[in-house]
Amino acid sequence: MFDRLQSVEDRYDRLNEMLSDPDIVKDTNKLRDYSKEQSDLQDTVETYREYKDVQTQLADSKAMFEEKMDADMREMVKEEVAELEGRSKELEERLHILLIPKDPNDDKNVIMEIRGAAGGDEAALFAGDLFKMYSRFAEANGWKVQIMDSNPTEIGGFKELVFMVTGKGAYSKLKYENGAHRVQRVPETESGGRIHTSTATVACLPEVEEVEVDIHDNDIRVDTYASSGAGGQSVNTTMSAVRLTHLPTNIVVTCQDEKSQIKNKASAMKVLRARVYEKFQQEAQAEYDSVRKSAVGTGDRSERIRTYNFPQNRVTDHRIGLTIQKLDQILQGKMDEIVDALVIDEQSTRMESLNNEQS
Repeated sequence: MFDRLQSVEDRYDRLNEMLSDPDIVKDTNKLRDYSKEQSDLQDTVETYREYKDVQTQLADSKAMFEEKMDADMREMVKEEVAELEGRSKELEERLHILLIPKDPNDDKNVIMEIRGAAGGDEAALFAGDLFKMYSRFAEANGWKVQIMDSNPTEIGGFKELVFMVTGKGAYSKLKYENGAHRVQRVPETESGGRIHTSTATVACLPEVEEVEVDIHDNDIRVDTYASSGAGGQSVNTTMSAVRLTHLPTNIVVTCQDEKSQIKNKASAMKVLRARVYEKFQQEAQAEYDSVRKSAVGTGDRSERIRTYNFPQNRVTDHRIGLTIQKLDQILQGKMDEIVDALVIDEQSTRMESLNNEQS
């Protein structure tokens, strides 16, 4: 572990040097990428440096036992050693967690979709309750919420609602909401006082960043040939027609309208760039749709990640077996207890997987 930590610190120091390089400062893309990488490493490096400092202090304190001292001084040193050993253990545990590979989407904004599923009007009302819960949670974290699309019902709920949550770390906390949410309560329209069970599905997806097409010369094969068809003396005599093949995607573009090979190549590049961009966009959309489908499920009552039981003021997250008797507070956006437990569970799973790989 400490070899890895030293490598991280070395990389952090190298990034500091590069971010002072005038050539990198002028390059917007490199400056952005290196700054983000440095920011991502900062917590780990600062924790590691504190750990090393504590180890030095601990060694110095233990060395004092070799010196002559009175009983009171010896007791003070013993207390200092115990305190430093405790802090060392805390920092080492934190370093284990910091070395766990992070989800690359954690810092992204979030697109959330809530849909009433099984239960008709009651499911739509519950969808509205979930939106209020997430909105209040977002507000508590300093994030912004923007409704992008909605299909409200006459009684105040939503058949479906799509909104964006903007703010650093939004996805890292909201990603656990994917799936079917089940509610058990007596609907306002129920005259007999019977408890009904309904569901709403939630999809929480990282914002898809705009695809920027950067086509490198070594990714393109350029073929030239004589134009064909009507066009004067240059037709079939000069190699003015151009065929561009984008090797990574196998997209082919030809252009022969101009008499100049240079102009034909320039025109072909515009078409090629547009087609490559479109392909990347389609792939990004397909991935988005796939993630959403797997995240939501069918919305059936049996497919639930969490149950909200109103009569007992209880919330149960079935994935980790957590039950909290604070439904009223959670619906007010006080979701931290659930989110923190889910984060710890994910970290434990990742750490176990990492340890298995290393062994």
